[in-house]
Amino acid sequence: MARAVRFDEYGGVDVLKVVDVDRPVPGPGQVLVRVKAAGINPGESKIRDGLLHERYPATFPSGQGSDLAGVVEEVGDGVDGVAVGDEVIGYTDNRASQAELVLVDAENVTRRPPNVSWEVAGSLFVAGATAYAAVRAVALKPGDTVVVAGAAGGVGSVAVQLAVRAGATVIGLASEPNHEWLRGHGVIPVTYGDGVADRIRAAAPDGVDALIDTVGGGYVELALELGVAPERIDTIADFEAVAKHGVKAEGNAAGASAQTLAELAGLIADGKLEVPIAASYPLDQVRDAYQELERGHTRGKIVLTP
Repeated sequence: MARAVRFDEYGGVDVLKVVDVDRPVPGPGQVLVRVKAAGINPGESKIRDGLLHERYPATFPSGQGSDLAGVVEEVGDGVDGVAVGDEVIGYTDNRASQAELVLVDAENVTRRPPNVSWEVAGSLFVAGATAYAAVRAVALKPGDTVVVAGAAGGVGSVAVQLAVRAGATVIGLASEPNHEWLRGHGVIPVTYGDGVADRIRAAAPDGVDALIDTVGGGYVELALELGVAPERIDTIADFEAVAKHGVKAEGNAAGASAQTLAELAGLIADGKLEVPIAASYPLDQVRDAYQELERGHTRGKIVLTP
């Protein structure tokens, strides 16, 4: 047996529970990972609430989670290049990573560099691959100015650093407590809220070339107001704006690969990228972890440690 997060109906954090499930058995091409850390993400809250039922319906009982890092405990037939005892970073598309033992396709894991912490490794996939894809989508080049909405969140905190590495001037929209962290990573902080367009214009007198929206709620319209071309706007949160304005919506699916994970983990290992960890919770406190996430003012990632 092994413990895993489950929910049997749509609802708030109170529908989450940790239950005993049968020990998974790896099939061909799969590995069984004993999880050391599993990140949590806003999309999982929306799925659990039923807000994404049309796009990502749940089947009950449902598990949760994509991000994970841990130690390979078993390998299935036909697996090459991954062995029992390997420390890996990976992901599952089966809403299953928030558990003690998780089946993962062997092609979806990469080695964990020794100097990348379990918490960082286990919360890297969704935020990292999403940020990677979003920065690529807006085609940044040296000298560009890009605005990142939600610049201190899980995705935004990675996206701003990748944008700086691309040679862009980066304006990060975030609350005042996160401004010092942003400045320390080469980002110009701007407070969001009423009057934000004027504050952005003051910070970027020569104009804005691109915008990455990790929040939703009108930032696509703000980008258009600032004169950004639709093909250089990427949102991971406002799908109505995608349909209405023809902007991009490249996120996790566009960046999902073990190769992306390996590249990001290498940058972290070399001290060239930081994934801030806001808090760590044991698996039994999954409800508390999501309550903190859903308050919406977390810098970086919240992680479960089974």
